[in-house]
Amino acid sequence: MATTIDDILIVGGGTAGWLTAAYLAKKLGGAGGVRITLIESSEIPTVGVGEGTFPTIARTLDMLGADEAGFMRAASAAFKQGIKFVDWLHAPGENRRRHYYHPFALPRERELDLLPYWLSGDAGGASYADAVTLQERVCEAGRAPKRDSDAGFRGPMNYAYHLDAGRFGVYLSTLAKALGVTHCVGTVERVELTDSGAIAAVVTREHGALRAGLYVDCTGFRAELIGRALGVPFNGKQDVLFVDRAVALQVPYENDSTPIPPYTISTAHEAGWSWDIALPQRRGVGYVYSSNHTDAGRAEQVLRNYVGPMANNLGVRHLEFKIGWRAQHWVKNCVAVGLAGGFLEPLESTGIILIEAAAYQIASSFQRSGDLAPVAAQFNQHMTRRYERIVDFIKLHYFLTQRADSAFWRDNADPASAPDSLRAHLEMWRHRPPSRSDLVMDYETFALANYQFVLYGMGFKTRLDADRGRHTQTALARQEFARVREAARRAVAALPTHRELLQRVNQAGFNFREQDLPAVQSALMR
Repeated sequence: MATTIDDILIVGGGTAGWLTAAYLAKKLGGAGGVRITLIESSEIPTVGVGEGTFPTIARTLDMLGADEAGFMRAASAAFKQGIKFVDWLHAPGENRRRHYYHPFALPRERELDLLPYWLSGDAGGASYADAVTLQERVCEAGRAPKRDSDAGFRGPMNYAYHLDAGRFGVYLSTLAKALGVTHCVGTVERVELTDSGAIAAVVTREHGALRAGLYVDCTGFRAELIGRALGVPFNGKQDVLFVDRAVALQVPYENDSTPIPPYTISTAHEAGWSWDIALPQRRGVGYVYSSNHTDAGRAEQVLRNYVGPMANNLGVRHLEFKIGWRAQHWVKNCVAVGLAGGFLEPLESTGIILIEAAAYQIASSFQRSGDLAPVAAQFNQHMTRRYERIVDFIKLHYFLTQRADSAFWRDNADPASAPDSLRAHLEMWRHRPPSRSDLVMDYETFALANYQFVLYGMGFKTRLDADRGRHTQTALARQEFARVREAARRAVAALPTHRELLQRVNQAGFNFREQDLPAVQSALMR
């Protein structure tokens, strides 16, 4: 389909619409660039199934020109350094280790790969995350990932954020408008198509027909353009990822000195898992579950039992969602971003990552004129593969469980529920550790270390007996493990508590100060 694109119309607001608008305005707008308009309805609330993010968001916000402290105040944001998984491997009550961490810190690059030596027991009883990074101990000590003297969007620990999704959308709208995005409030009444099946116009009640060279569907699960107008089918993945419901509530802190965990707590329950996300003024807590394994009433009771007396008299919100993605994300002159394109449950906070990935892909492959079919085909290939790889990574958490206390966990451990690609990787990893060559990073959201943290956190066994003779630097490996432990001790001593730093951030006029980040990291690693 040959066209000239002078205007992009984004239909729908929220995080998906406003983040895409800001990103495209930054990359494609400006003098002589493409005009970008976003229309959203005041009658349709946005849907946020989680308030966690991944470290990519810090880089994106920095690129968009955000001020970190200002963003955090506007979005009621706190720091997130990873996820603490509780009761995923064994059922509660069993006399075994109850949790593991998926930290955001990546192991420091060394000539010596420490993983084989950890597998051989040379780190003692330390978890893999604790043996090769500082972050598990920093998290357990309740420390922030940085200090107020560190630069904005930089710190000695890698981090993301917990945030209020509604307030975040409002903040993104401010960024986007400052970058030149035109904002319209209106209700879409219908979508007109050309004879060839492309979108001719989006007809609104308030503004009449709106036309553009490219239309971006950010209308959430309703998928007004890609689904209802263009009829692109949805490929469900509930045979692999079982959860399809959630019940959530907001929990106040007991008092002003209650510690604020700098990580998400994900606790496994009988038919799913709960998220526990700490914001500066409250906790966001929810239970994600499979409707084939429990019902809404029981799910609400599980959630209230988890929260305890603080849940008394608190109202809950029930959510439904579909797991999967569109057969095509880009069709003719329409591209779906966010929930309109797909959703893969909130376990690893992939919702916003996929928005970032889609916005990047649109901008990086954008052509002002010519046939859009090759661009659409490339976009569809990239996004489909990315969704497929995320499914493998999320399923890894479930598939390796040793829980057999409920049908939900037994069904998840059934090999028939796992993708062939995941089972093939696990078969290789039983005989040698995961390697960079196993992952095609153009399509991966999660790096090699992310797989390793979850794999070995879930008790996976890699047999090195046949290859042990190659790993002869045991003394050096033990020195490195000791160095990491000492660096973790220094980091805990040097960093403020999470609550302390958030209190400073939320003071009017506070800004992070510039400081040489390599010097900070070197000081902690000495």
